[in-house]
Amino acid sequence: MALNAAATPVKMIFPTFILLPRAADELEIPFVSSGGMADGRSLVASLAMGAEGMNMGTRFIATKEAPVHDNVKQALLAATELDTRLVMRPLRNTERVLTNTAVERLLEKEAALGKGIKFEDIAPEVAGVYPKVMMDGEVDSGAWSCGMVAWLDQ
Repeated sequence: MALNAAATPVKMIFPTFILLPRAADELEIPFVSSGGMADGRSLVASLAMGAEGMNMGTRFIATKEAPVHDNVKQALLAATELDTRLVMRPLRNTERVLTNTAVERLLEKEAALGKGIKFEDIAPEVAGVYPKVMMDGEVDSGAWSCGMVAWLDQ
């Protein structure tokens, strides 16, 4: 990915750089980093911030060994770091997901219902979708986890 120096500045927030050192200071047990972890650079950063290792979710889903439908792998390979959205924030159960029609519908519901939203309002987009997505390859059937590291799978 080439960054355009003339592009409009973007506010970037990296909670991992705040939370990992905090975890290292607070925890008395070993822990691993997770979320946005993608390669050796992520591992070095995680170790430097006090983690004992790291977990890679999105990157491993895209591997040939992962027992998920090829449609999922192709969707990840086609994605960029701009193709994810945060959902369920009003319910304080935030999840980063790959953008699709169900996710856009879910976000519209969240915006329309505001603080009065209930899980039941968005259940069709989030409940029970993983078998349809991961096993049957119906990648637009609902919201499914995907990290911003999808672009690194290319």
